[in-house]
Amino acid sequence: MRMMGVQSMTINRLHNQRIMIVDDDEDILASIDLALRTEGAITQTVTDGNTAVTMARSEFDAVVLDMMLPKRSGFLVLEKLKGLEPPPIVVMITANLGKRHMRYAQELGVDSYLTKPIPLQQLIDTLVELLALKDDSNSPPTDP
Repeated sequence: MRMMGVQSMTINRLHNQRIMIVDDDEDILASIDLALRTEGAITQTVTDGNTAVTMARSEFDAVVLDMMLPKRSGFLVLEKLKGLEPPPIVVMITANLGKRHMRYAQELGVDSYLTKPIPLQQLIDTLVELLALKDDSNSPPTDP
């Protein structure tokens, strides 16, 4: 019996979605990047908050954003991202288990808040669901 590789089982649920990944941990950045690209996403990786804000002026469908970043915190980046028109979907990832930080991120408009370690499949599922909701809300209403 022949086993199928991960590549051949992929269904490209993130096909052509433009996603920026912001994390200062190179291993986490690389693993998220590979997982999203395997699902068909077009990715851009960034390792600090200032670069993320500069890059965000390009149009991204979604941003995977670490909370603790050099040069500018994830919260400040989140605030800038949510000020864009249209704002991208933002999934904040963090090892911080504090509820206060989660509430603050929610006040700033985060779309999802996940604590590390995050199973990559959970991150992909979250992005697929949020992007589908965004697409539905941007669709013109249909006549009954």
